[in-house]
Amino acid sequence: MCSLLGCSASASATRRVKMTTMMLLLVLLTTTIVRCDQQIALTEQLPTVMVAVLVRNKAHTLPYFFSYLEDLDYPKDRMSLWIRSDHNEDRSIEITKAWLKRTSALYHSVNFKYRSEQGKRESEKTSTHWNEERFSDVIRLKQEALQTARTMWADFIFFLDADVFLTNSNTLRKLIDRKLPIVAPMLVSDGLYSNFWCGMTSDYYYQRTDDYKKILNYDQVGQWPVPMVHTAVLVSLKIAQTRQLTFERKNLPAGRYDGPVDDIIIFAMSANYSGIPMHVCNELLYGYIMVPLEAGETVPGKDLEQLTNVLSYIVNEYGELKLKQDLSRFVSDAPKDKLSLSHIYMINLERRSERRTKMRKHFDLLGLDVEHFPAVDGKQLSDKKVHDMGIRFLPGYADPFHKRPMTMGEIGCFLSHHSIWERMVRLNQQEVLVLEDDIRFEPFFRRRAYGVLADARRIGGWDLIYFGRKRLQEEDEKWIDGSEYLVKAGYSYWTLGYVISLEGAKKLLREQPLGKLLPVDEYLPIMFDNHPNDSWASHFRDRTLNAWSAAPLLLYPTHYTGDEGYISDTEDSLRIDGTLPTIGGSKGGAGTVNNDTRDGAQVPASEPKKGDKEQLPNSPTLLAESGIGQGEHDLETKNRRSEL
Repeated sequence: MCSLLGCSASASATRRVKMTTMMLLLVLLTTTIVRCDQQIALTEQLPTVMVAVLVRNKAHTLPYFFSYLEDLDYPKDRMSLWIRSDHNEDRSIEITKAWLKRTSALYHSVNFKYRSEQGKRESEKTSTHWNEERFSDVIRLKQEALQTARTMWADFIFFLDADVFLTNSNTLRKLIDRKLPIVAPMLVSDGLYSNFWCGMTSDYYYQRTDDYKKILNYDQVGQWPVPMVHTAVLVSLKIAQTRQLTFERKNLPAGRYDGPVDDIIIFAMSANYSGIPMHVCNELLYGYIMVPLEAGETVPGKDLEQLTNVLSYIVNEYGELKLKQDLSRFVSDAPKDKLSLSHIYMINLERRSERRTKMRKHFDLLGLDVEHFPAVDGKQLSDKKVHDMGIRFLPGYADPFHKRPMTMGEIGCFLSHHSIWERMVRLNQQEVLVLEDDIRFEPFFRRRAYGVLADARRIGGWDLIYFGRKRLQEEDEKWIDGSEYLVKAGYSYWTLGYVISLEGAKKLLREQPLGKLLPVDEYLPIMFDNHPNDSWASHFRDRTLNAWSAAPLLLYPTHYTGDEGYISDTEDSLRIDGTLPTIGGSKGGAGTVNNDTRDGAQVPASEPKKGDKEQLPNSPTLLAESGIGQGEHDLETKNRRSEL
């Protein structure tokens, strides 16, 4: 019995062991299944990119170039830097070292080599002279960069010149997302120059085409196949055919190329022979580019002016400049003056601090010593205040566009200008530039302003000179005898900026306009006797103001009616009859203030914003001196020359 019981107990124990083992296996199996069933989000790393940069005499652009490069929204551990520099005559190497000292650890790798000896090549006439030796050096270095990227198994190589400012931090991501073998972000300069061609001649040089301006002006937007891109070029090395890309003439198919020794042309033809399309992308504003200097032009002269132009564009667009703190010590402040005038005033509402800040950045760039003149705020005016100030309105006045009375904003605007005229007389200021706070400066503003003022003083007899306005007459305006920069002003709107003499201020005050008030940009044309409304004009007897205008204009509005960010403190305010501006029905759509009056350009959708009504025929002499009037055909010799 005991043995039977023992056997039974033994069997029971065995069964318990088996059951326990099975349960453990089941637990383990269940655990394994749970782990397999878990949905783990797998993240694919972004492609690797090697950025190739050649630097020579770019001390003036490098602080901004590196600041914008550093701010690209792309993982730095997926980026490698390949930088070469030689034959410098400035602090380019010092600036590059300073930036790399802080940032090298952030990037996957950094390959920086340079020659410390100063000065140009013996074969170069100047530092902007491009001879065969210089071309050969650039070709050798770019080929080395391309081969380095291939050897390190980079997915992309991004050739980038050191005078490019990629203000759009998403540039690299956007270009990679295009999934194109060779693509360039379209870059904006202070003229017609950009980093692509739409045509190439049979001897491999720039060819003028209709499509170029359409792409440059964003009339057609997208990715466009072109025969040439340069200066900022992303190449996908994941595509097998890119193994055939080269900068060296000897690597091209035998007997096919008989063109110049030029890195960008050879590279473009290697893509062409390999069946690899090149594209330029203008879907976004990606950034800005400097126009290469010609032989004989200098960095302290032309290039610094161009840099000011481009930085001014950036301030217009973004309201600020990116400049890393450790690089700011390499940027000198521009010395300030008053353009040889007695004074410069900027009219600005105290509550518009953002405009004031933006304008001060422009003044810092341009070296302008400007006094902030607090504007009379229409929002602080009332019918009683206006009446108590002795202001009376011109009988029969109604806005020419909407047949409404004046707004409080327009009254405040007039009072602001009137106060400056009074101050001029009180302080005996002979010549004053009056600026409003919603303006953008045209390229080479300082040089052009000095030219206009020199002409005006030499000829004499002027009372007021428009720097910025809106022309309202279709007919041509007569040039001032003996000047290539000045015309006799016709009926115009806007007081964006004008120079006024002491005698001109006295003339405007003598008519006591506060007793027969109308908007200031109606008053001025009446006073220089070029206004279409004879009834209004008849209320002012001494209409002898001698008004001229700069041609081309030196100032334009920052925004036009319908633009994103457009604000009008004159139009968007109470009228003297107590009513508000009409809401809806404007081209801005329902719920927007209808501002299509003197504040808005009233430019039809098909008409460029800087159209014939706002811009006179170019003065050839001034434009030739400044470089801003170059036609597209002039770009043949400026296709780019900005590397080593």
